[in-house]
Parts: sequence; structure tokens; C-alpha cells
Amino acid sequence: MRTVLVTGPGGAGRTTVAAATALAASRRGVRTLLISPDDIPGFPSSTEPARVTDTLWSVRTDSAEHFRAELLALQDQLSGVLGLLGGNRLDAEELTELPGSGQLALLQSLRRAARGDWSRDGYDLLVVDLPPLREALAVLALPEQLRRYLRRLLPQERQAARALRPMLAQLAGVPMPAQWLYEAAARRDAELAEVQALIEDRATTLRLVAEPGPAAEDALRTARTGLALQGLRVDALVANRVLPRHSPDPWFAALAAQQEKCLDHWREEWAAEAPPRELPHLGRDPQGPDDLTALAAPAGGDGAPAVAVDDRGTGRAEDPWWIEESEAPDGPDVPDGPGGPGGPDGILVWCLRLPGAVKKDLQLVRRGSELLLTVGPFHRIVPLESALRRCTVSGAALTDGVLRVRFTPDPDLWPRTG
Repeated sequence: MRTVLVTGPGGAGRTTVAAATALAASRRGVRTLLISPDDIPGFPSSTEPARVTDTLWSVRTDSAEHFRAELLALQDQLSGVLGLLGGNRLDAEELTELPGSGQLALLQSLRRAARGDWSRDGYDLLVVDLPPLREALAVLALPEQLRRYLRRLLPQERQAARALRPMLAQLAGVPMPAQWLYEAAARRDAELAEVQALIEDRATTLRLVAEPGPAAEDALRTARTGLALQGLRVDALVANRVLPRHSPDPWFAALAAQQEKCLDHWREEWAAEAPPRELPHLGRDPQGPDDLTALAAPAGGDGAPAVAVDDRGTGRAEDPWWIEESEAPDGPDVPDGPGGPGGPDGILVWCLRLPGAVKKDLQLVRRGSELLLTVGPFHRIVPLESALRRCTVSGAALTDGVLRVRFTPDPDLWPRTG
């Protein structure tokens, strides 16, 4: 299944473009599901997939209902503890959703779509109307972050066999975590893994929607590095509500000229990744499928992720982060061997494409088997490849939008061959 995630700076019309994208794909005979938190004019408002056309279905995420269902389920799991503490159960009608519940409801919808819960035959294309750009980046990073928290707080390999738990509790002097807690963590980890797999799938791309102008230009410039840091592939930059370029009205002409100046910058900055696709301003808010069709939005699957090319001319659209071997510096500390038990011949260089990154905003910390990356306001903790875990970080350099981190094999972990 192909997945197109649609987001952009607030107020740019991303919901309209998401609906237009889904409709354009369905008119090509592509079985398409649109997921959105908003009511869309001309589309049914249903929390289960409802048919729009013969090949298009839409579903609205209900964050309030999801919050109530999750909290009631958790309350049932904790019923024994609550009873001992004298707690009073909460009823569904008195529950009001808390901030952040919309994000979790969206992840749940993505999981259900990935599992095929909503269709026996499945869909060819999934179009997802995400929150505004900065919030969308946080949502898409959430599955990986939450799974890491679960592994650190409740490592599955540390849970004791049930028969040993009373004895260990006496020895430790503290009660051991209940088995249901590990089981609940394992279920949640599996659910998050399904969503993470969908987000990281090579068939998943991001579609940026922005109305040309200074504010959108600044927002995209800031977010561009965050997109790359999360490994998200952009398939199109949709310039929405583009005004006619020629008008006798001076005020109208000035706005069009400002848009054109911004579009020139986007054509230059995004040429290799996602050349701008322009959608016209209809002079009104789109009201239904006919107006969405008039926008002529690119269908899901149009365009392709950018291809980064290395020194050997190898296209890397499929993997924006890669490892290269470099010649070893002179000295006796580098192990022998061509990548086998004796280690690589030289140093290993981990290359990370980070377009728009600035050296002064870049921080890099090695922590055990992970690399902590900070680029401006964006942060990610990345697990190292197995080969890199047996090396020490010996330097890093940012050149032409690519961060190259040098790893020198550790003689203690790469033993010499005799």
C-alpha cells in the first residue's frame, strides 16, 4: 500500500489538498482511503470508512471517543489496584479528552489502516491529513520515541518467571512489577511498531502544502532539516492558492508578485527533492468534489523522493543515510582485515543527508549503542549499525548538506587476525 502523508504550515489548506489528492487518485481507479480529523464539505462524516465514490472512502478520526475508550480500558486493567486504594471508577460520560489525545487517535487510525482492519480487500493508497507541520513532525516521531521509552523502563528480557517473582520480591525487598504490566507494554510496543513500520516504509512519502509567502518560506526552511532527520521522504511541495500572475489591480498584482518571488526560491531550494506543484486560488473555499477536481491536485504517487548521489554515482533514494569505507590514517591503531573478524581496512563513515543543516546548530553525542543528534530545534536518538557499535567516533564534518561521522574500529572489539 502506498501512503501519502499531507502536512504544511498552518492555514495553508492542507486538508483541502489531502482531499483533492485522494480524489485525483480515485479517479484513476486507485482504491483510496482518506483519513482526516476534520469534516470535509461533500464528504461523509463518519468514524468508520464511508464510500465517497466507487474507489474512494473517507474516515474521520474521533480523538474524544478514542481517549474515552483508552482510559476506560486502562481503568479496567487497574481495577484491582483501584479497589485496594479505594478509588472511584470514572464513567464514560464524565471523561473529557486531554491535550495530545488527537495525536494518539491519529496513530491508532494509522495502525488500523496498516493492519487492514477497515477493508477486507485492502486499499492501494492511503492519504492522511496530518496536523500543521511542526506538530506533524512530533506525531510521526512519536512511535519510535515511545517504543524506546518502553524498552528502557520495562525491558522484556528483565521480567522474571512467574515462579521466581515472590522469591525475588523478598530478596529485593520491594514488590516486583505485575506480569500484566509487561504484557501491556509488549502489546503497546507491537502496536507502535506497526505504525512505525508504516511511517518508515519506502512506499510512504510526505506531501508538503504551503501558500507562497514569507511566513511559509521561513517555516519550510526550518522544517526541512527536521524532515531529513526523521528520515521522511518528500514527494511533492504543493504551492496552494496561487494567484493569477497578471492583474490590472495594483494591490492584487503586488500579492501575486510576492508569491512569484517565493516560488522562485522554492524552485531553487527544492529542485532536487520536490519541485513545487502549483494549485490555483479558486476565489473561494472549495465546496465539494467538483471544486476539488478543479484544483487538479497531483494524485497520490505522482512525483518521487529525491535521489542523493554519492561519489560513485549511486542513487540513494531508498536510503538517505548510508555507510562508506574510507582509507585509514597512518598509525598502528587501526585493525587489519577487510570487514571480517579483523575489522575494516580503514575508518567507517556514516553519511546522513541533512539538507539545510547549519554547523552551529548541530550537536552530536555518542551514548553507548546510540547516537544523539540535535539539529536546531529537532532532536533524534538513532541506534547505531552493528559494525559502528564496535568503533569509536573519531570526528564529524558537515559538507553540502551531508553530515559525515567518522568511526574508527576499536582494537578491543575488532581483534587482529594472526
